[in-house]
Amino acid sequence: MYQERMKLTINVDEALLDRVVEITEAASKTEAITIALREIDRRARLVDVLREGLGASTEELKEMFDPASDPSALRVAESSASYRAGASESGD
Repeated sequence: MYQERMKLTINVDEALLDRVVEITEAASKTEAITIALREIDRRARLVDVLREGLGASTEELKEMFDPASDPSALRVAESSASYRAGASESGD
């Protein structure tokens, strides 16, 4: 996924692109745009999955999660996600 490349000339908001380069810590503007496009695609695919659901009933979904778990505590232990393009070559 995401292996083919093409050269493209576009008009873009320079200040916005500079912010994206800074936020993503991209090594180039091309890398920043690639990261942003992949993130938009990832979010759209996530929305599709959430809309389609897992095919499980409400009761089955409740049984999939440990009621004693604390998702907030798990999030604290997570490191912040990197937006660097090289972080996931598979595009996911």
